[in-house]
Amino acid sequence: MSSVILTDTIQTVLETLGSVLQVSISLNKVELSVGESKFFKCTVIGEPVNLEWFNPQGERIVSSQRVALHTGEDSSRLTIYNAEVEDAGIYRCQATDAQGQTQEATMVLEMYQKLTFRNVRSPQEFRHDEAAEVVCDVIASPAPAVSWFYQKGFRSMEITEEHYSKFQVLPNNNLQIHKVTKADEGMYRCEARVEARGEIDFVDIELVVNVVNEDLYVFMCIVQINHHYLYCISVHRKGQQLERSEQYVLNTMEAGRSTLTIRNIIQGDGGDYTCRATNKAGAEERELFLKVFVQPHITQLRNVTAVEGSAAMISCVAEGEPLPEISWRRANDGQSFADGDKSQDGRVDVRGRHGKSMLTISGVKLTDLGRFDCEALSRIGGHQKSMFLDIEYMPKFQTNQTIFYSWEGNPINISCDVKSNPPATMLWRRERLTISAEGTANTRIHTTDGKSLLEVTPVSDRDFGRYNCTARNNIGVKYQEFILAQADVPSNPYSVRLSAMSQRIATVTFMKPDSHGGVPIGHYLVNYKDVGSQDWRDVKSHGVQTIVLLTGLEPNTTYEVRVAAVNGKGQGEFSHTESFQTLPIREPSPPAVHGQRGMGKAYRLGLVKQDDGGMPIVEYIVKYKTDKEEQWMTKLVSGQHDFALLQPLQWNTRYEVEITARNVKGLSEPTFYQFFMPQKPDIIADSLFSGLGLGPVVGLGLVGFLLVLVVVDVSCYFLRQCGLLMCITRKLCSKKTTTSGKSKEMEEGKAAYLKLPLKEENGKETLKADMIEIKVHSDNSIHTKQDDSKA
Repeated sequence: MSSVILTDTIQTVLETLGSVLQVSISLNKVELSVGESKFFKCTVIGEPVNLEWFNPQGERIVSSQRVALHTGEDSSRLTIYNAEVEDAGIYRCQATDAQGQTQEATMVLEMYQKLTFRNVRSPQEFRHDEAAEVVCDVIASPAPAVSWFYQKGFRSMEITEEHYSKFQVLPNNNLQIHKVTKADEGMYRCEARVEARGEIDFVDIELVVNVVNEDLYVFMCIVQINHHYLYCISVHRKGQQLERSEQYVLNTMEAGRSTLTIRNIIQGDGGDYTCRATNKAGAEERELFLKVFVQPHITQLRNVTAVEGSAAMISCVAEGEPLPEISWRRANDGQSFADGDKSQDGRVDVRGRHGKSMLTISGVKLTDLGRFDCEALSRIGGHQKSMFLDIEYMPKFQTNQTIFYSWEGNPINISCDVKSNPPATMLWRRERLTISAEGTANTRIHTTDGKSLLEVTPVSDRDFGRYNCTARNNIGVKYQEFILAQADVPSNPYSVRLSAMSQRIATVTFMKPDSHGGVPIGHYLVNYKDVGSQDWRDVKSHGVQTIVLLTGLEPNTTYEVRVAAVNGKGQGEFSHTESFQTLPIREPSPPAVHGQRGMGKAYRLGLVKQDDGGMPIVEYIVKYKTDKEEQWMTKLVSGQHDFALLQPLQWNTRYEVEITARNVKGLSEPTFYQFFMPQKPDIIADSLFSGLGLGPVVGLGLVGFLLVLVVVDVSCYFLRQCGLLMCITRKLCSKKTTTSGKSKEMEEGKAAYLKLPLKEENGKETLKADMIEIKVHSDNSIHTKQDDSKA
């Protein structure tokens, strides 16, 4: 007999399965600044068997160095250290009960960046007459608004657009000064604000302007150094007169003057120069000092390889005039280190002097792996180079599963996952004997980078036991032991219960077995039969759900039920047999009703079947009347239908309806319903086309339009001798040989047509007084005649 799924029974089943867990998080919405730390507590009311957190990407959160989980029986604490912008989003705390049902609560984490000034130097030095860009690197979220103030003495002036001829605030918030001079020296304040939070902060920057002395001269002696001139008679250096060469060009000018040009100037050209002039009266000389500024240049920086746990020393050497200051930046987190700085954990230390800097990392970790940038900076300019720190470490096993289950004839893969630098070689051993790479009769080895897979097909009890994976590189050796155990069928489920029973369905629930036999359970098998039968019927569960719905049962019948678990090895023992009895047949439940106005004077009632009492609905008895009448009208509707159409009904009238469902057992309780018929439509078109769809209405419109075109074309044919009909007539007439006779007949025919009677008076046909007579001659000329006069 076909099974009938009953709505209220299913709803009862779902309520039975529904979780009673209640999950809540201490904070529903949190705003957190970048770099701050905070914890969130998730509490569960009920008996959860599992409690997990999920990040905004939907991934299950696992404890790490920055995100920690502390989970108890009914609560879990999520702690986020040094929060980052990427941590923002919706976090979910999900609890699972013994039936596998889940409940969850959510928490919204919004991140923002506090106002932070990054490596803003003071003083900042520039050369006279160059375009100076005062750097103020500030970050915040949302983006901050930055203002600049110029302070000199007790005077403070905000730099606005009216000062942009000299000053300009660039899009990157830096301040640009066009052709900086000594008059621009002083203290500048960079002030940042975040309007949304009322947050404000500032930093003061001292501006220093360096001026090159261009006025050194003795007796009109000027030396040209980088296009600056000092005229002289002769120039001496280190007691020796400079002779002409490709580097030193000495030119004699008028009035006994001369110029010295130094080409391709280098740092070694700096020092004391003597300008000497002689005449008959004697000699005179003056000294000047040439200072050669050299851009910083990093001359030594190499890649470094260190062993995990040891110390790594990275050296950066730079030259330049003046000697540059050296700083470091770690690329993986953007942290910067200058001379004397240390990291938060104290492992990174920087020491330097005289253009040399040494960055030392104590107790090297794998997180230190990556690029380091060395920057040499002076007031002349800067230079940056990068190096890579490589970390070598002994093998590390990446898998926590060390016990594998199988049975005779069933292949099993034992995976040995290793991470190491340099790459490790891996060997498998069984009872101190090495398994060759080619394998044996029932073993095979598959090796890829960092992973070795041992495939074992047990053929006897001797193949079960301990297997060893050895990973080795030049840093060290590690061992991992795996156990291959013999799998068994699962133990029997227990606590079999019957719930939500009706005439034809019942719900079976049970608890999982205490042992799965070493192999995951694939599904559960439910056996059931009536007590008078020897044949068991089988129902499989959906996956590993511990609830099964039995359908197609007979009313008022006693059944027996038992449950067994099935894994890859096979089927386990059945549980203890439980008995239950289905409900007897009864009258159906009252049907549910929803209404919808039909077309014209009809009304459509939708019928929604409820519990049929164990037997199909035979018919629905629909009674209806107006609210002012006493007598009911009755309409019988087949139980297979889902609606009843009531017609014809009265306009502007309220109706009362009583619907009863009937099966072989009897009648249900009635369901009452009311509806109101509107007033009769006033628009003719509404009544005319209310029964038609869009297609028929459009079709009628097109037919009417074509009729109008035909009438117009016929009128044009007789009155104007034009149109489609006229063209067809001419083509037909042109094929006749006796055109004159036909033309005459046409004229008479037209005249006759135009002289049709317009109305009838006293049984006699009369013409309208102002009748117009139209004649068409053979030359197609038209003459009209009205009251014996030509028009």
